[in-house]
Amino acid sequence: MNRALTILFWLAVSTVVLSVVTVPVSLQTHLVTASVLLIGMMIIKLLRLDGNWRLLLLTFGTIIVLRYAFWRTTSTLPPMDQWADFIPGLILYLAEMYCIMMLFLSLFVVIRPMPNHVSTRLTPGEPVPTVDIFIPTYNEDYELLAGTLAAARDIDYPEDRFTVWLLDDGSTEAKRNNPDPEQAAAAQERYEQLQQLCEELGCRYLTRPKNEHAKAGNLNNGLAHSTGEFVAVFDADHAPARDFLQETVPFFGRDSRLFLVQTPHFFLNPDPLERNLRTFEVMPSENEMFYGVIQRGLDRWNAAFFCGSAALLRREALVTTNGFSGRSITEDCETAIELHSRGWNSIYVDKPLVAGLQPVTFASFIGQRTRWAQGMMQIMLFSFPLFKSGLTVAQRLCYMSSTMFWLFPIPRMIFLFAPFFYLFFDLQIFTASAGEFTAYTLTYFVVNLVMQNSLFGRWRWPWISELYEFIQSVHLLGALFSVVRNPYKPSFKVTAKDESVESSRLSELARPFYLIFLLLVLAVGMTIYKIGAEPYQAEVTMVVGGWNIFNLILAGCALGVVSERREGWGSRRVAVERRCEVRGTDGEWTRAMLVNVSSGGVAVRMPNSSAGLGRGMPTTLRFTPLANIGADELPVFIRQVTQEGKGVVFGCRYMPERGSHYRLIADLIYANSGNWQMRQSARQVNIGIIRGTVRFLGIALYQTGRGLGYLLRFGSGRALGK
Repeated sequence: MNRALTILFWLAVSTVVLSVVTVPVSLQTHLVTASVLLIGMMIIKLLRLDGNWRLLLLTFGTIIVLRYAFWRTTSTLPPMDQWADFIPGLILYLAEMYCIMMLFLSLFVVIRPMPNHVSTRLTPGEPVPTVDIFIPTYNEDYELLAGTLAAARDIDYPEDRFTVWLLDDGSTEAKRNNPDPEQAAAAQERYEQLQQLCEELGCRYLTRPKNEHAKAGNLNNGLAHSTGEFVAVFDADHAPARDFLQETVPFFGRDSRLFLVQTPHFFLNPDPLERNLRTFEVMPSENEMFYGVIQRGLDRWNAAFFCGSAALLRREALVTTNGFSGRSITEDCETAIELHSRGWNSIYVDKPLVAGLQPVTFASFIGQRTRWAQGMMQIMLFSFPLFKSGLTVAQRLCYMSSTMFWLFPIPRMIFLFAPFFYLFFDLQIFTASAGEFTAYTLTYFVVNLVMQNSLFGRWRWPWISELYEFIQSVHLLGALFSVVRNPYKPSFKVTAKDESVESSRLSELARPFYLIFLLLVLAVGMTIYKIGAEPYQAEVTMVVGGWNIFNLILAGCALGVVSERREGWGSRRVAVERRCEVRGTDGEWTRAMLVNVSSGGVAVRMPNSSAGLGRGMPTTLRFTPLANIGADELPVFIRQVTQEGKGVVFGCRYMPERGSHYRLIADLIYANSGNWQMRQSARQVNIGIIRGTVRFLGIALYQTGRGLGYLLRFGSGRALGK
């Protein structure tokens, strides 16, 4: 009975909305109606009303969006017999309809995100399942791997119930027998070093004859040589906290059909946009919107998917698909969709339990996103989610949202160049008066902002999504078309993480952004010319010119993104407060405090009597680790000495000599997941639409100037040491 009433209610609501959307009204009536609905949305947002009020806000927004879509469809397309206007007009219209469709798909996904699952740790006497921890690697740095292996080795779990595996695809038999003697020697040296490291840390080392099916093949090789009931997967640059298994294993005891517990990816270092715009410490990271809202929304519909790392999977489920899927280069999502289609379940635990590294350079960032975009396109072509048998209707819509999102470079580039058709070629691709264009488009634009800020405000500042999409679209557009031409062509490429930008410079991928910026500046000049030369079309010209200026602001800000600031590869420091002791030059131990740590070093605060220590001197730290490591002394080298109040702070670099030293370093950085949660929550503040817009305009103005300055310096050939 209740279900029937619910269906009748939504049918009635849909009928009312459809009537409001399609009824012919004057421009003034539309403006009044849209303004009233918009004011209602603002009141709900400002009063922070939730529950059904949130649904009402989204309903009001939906009405305005659908009225815009109805108006665009029935009143704005050029006549078909004027093909020069009609074809680009239709292309623009289809790009807008794609955006509206994606808006409604995302609304479906996140309409009511799943509250975070209540964690329950394993209790004494409860059966403890066996776990294999897989760390696949290809060409990652030794120090990076040592940190991840050490963190995994010291996870809080009965020692005889888990095994850490280093799955090395960088030292395969084929590589060690390479015809090139230098490459063969490098692979052999890596093979021996990593074997010794695993032996020191108590981990298992595994390689294979040759690299086949990339990461999926490497993981499947690990499955073939292990027997654990569950499999945890961590990328080589994703180090787990001590409580990872305690926070994930118990969920499998509640559901025998659960194949996946996915946790978020938390990053210690900024991506190129955050680093070059200097927003990392204050603005939520790009991935936080996906992990903070979208994955919880997917979880509501049993569609949270495997993200390649920071996850625990059931071996029994993987056996049904012959292991990890490898047709696409995004084996994680492909594996999840196959298992969901076979009736297995997944959950998402919104608690950062791993700390990783993001690409440092803009080129590596684009390389990573190219793989994601091409892999999702392959899934669209190989396993079209809408018609994938075995999935529920909700899961089909969720996977359509996740895969179709990566088509964004196409509409983004269309929106970028659309004003040129009118400004340079005088084509009428949008048949509407300036008043109609402003009334319908402006209300649609504002409503989009309000809806997005209401849904994602804590996790994404206004306009930042547009900037991220723009900087990716310039290079992803061709990559998408290459997949369509040949779906089997893309190959898995490992994203470089252990990089550095040793001197400020322009990215090697910067040229298209400067050319686009130049074209947009020329379009501004053309706007001014047309207003003077054709005053009878001044209103339309100003509207199109305003659109072009918005694109110019985005493009100018992008110049700052591709202007790489100098910064070492080491991760940002994480504030800690842990007691320690420092050995002085006389061999005596002095009490001190660890104040921050990173993957490269540690800062130690000491009293003024610094035991005779100074810059350029080696010393030893001693502290009590959280894990039972069997050692507590860590050699370091003092690189910097800073006077701070009545004390002194030593900036130290780690000097590890054996496996136990790497375990101590991992204990300092990765053991306590609470550090990451505090750091993450400190940035998740909704700054609002107005303040966010002003902030973005300020950033864009400054970055435009900085980007043009880098161009002048780069052209002069001088090294940038800024």
